Amino acid sequence: MNNPWALDDLLADLYHARKNGDLGRMAFVAYCDVRRWAREEGRNVLAEQAAGLITQSPHQSRDNFLEQIDALIGQLEALQRAKSAPPAENKPVPTFWPTDPHMA
Repeated sequence: MNNPWALDDLLADLYHARKNGDLGRMAFVAYCDVRRWAREEGRNVLAEQAAGLITQSPHQSRDNFLEQIDALIGQLEALQRAKSAPPAENKPVPTFWPTDPHMA
């Protein structure tokens, strides 16, 4: 990731808007900020999803829009967890093929 703080900032902005029920801010952050960040990170599906929150409107209901925002937040949280996970150690991958010719 180019900017490790960008994802944290996006989530903080979405959390704040979601907590306050600010639909306009949620839409703005999703379309402008999340879409731009996702494109820069090469996450085109996420960028399309964020853009779709605006371009595929009107929504059936406010609750439907909020469900989509919550799904977007969930995906960003998953990326954040993956980013903060400790790196895998350089351990050899166990083989599942028998090395003893009598076991084959």
